[in-house]
Amino acid sequence: MSYLLRVYLQDRPGSLGLLAVSLGSIGADILSLDVVERGEGYAVDDIVVEVPRGALPDTLITAAEKVDGVRVDSIRPYTGVLETHRELELVNDIAGAGRERLQVLVDAAPGVLRVAWATIITSGGAGAIQLFGSSSAPETQVTDASWLPITHAQELDPESDWVPPLWRDMDTRLAAAPIGSPGKALLLGRPGGPDFRPSEITRLGYLSKIVTTVLAQP
Repeated sequence: MSYLLRVYLQDRPGSLGLLAVSLGSIGADILSLDVVERGEGYAVDDIVVEVPRGALPDTLITAAEKVDGVRVDSIRPYTGVLETHRELELVNDIAGAGRERLQVLVDAAPGVLRVAWATIITSGGAGAIQLFGSSSAPETQVTDASWLPITHAQELDPESDWVPPLWRDMDTRLAAAPIGSPGKALLLGRPGGPDFRPSEITRLGYLSKIVTTVLAQP
């Protein structure tokens, strides 16, 4: 079983090694590590770990927070494919996908951007229209597109009136970026969090701009 931990830790020599040792003491094997954000004196890392069958997630939290200066922000099961150059491979796949480009985007976006689901939303005469959705996209779809048009990547207020009640009940964090035009957006969801970090929104913005350029090519 694999889990994705988002941890805050003091940005000092040896802290990551101590964390690895502590996780290893309960049989957890680190499969990958991504630095999400680095600030003055701290770092935010996404760590994918594999644990023995039957191990409880709470043991990972306990082991991680035994290390001085470490705090676990979130933990959730992880089923994504580990890739070294995820964004580059996604852009390459989109470029060769022909008419299925947007479906390729939403299928791969959850693994690339570490979210639960992705959809392409546009506005129509009767409200929101979902054009494409990942296999994990919620059955309850958004019907109100009053937040469109959108001109840049941004985190969206999960308590806004347009957010379906079920999404709010699941404490779903939301982010979006324009795809092709301000009236069409890539919408991302993370039920239960964690919050989108500023660096993640910046990363989403760069990806959306590159994808928009690719989509403009014949």
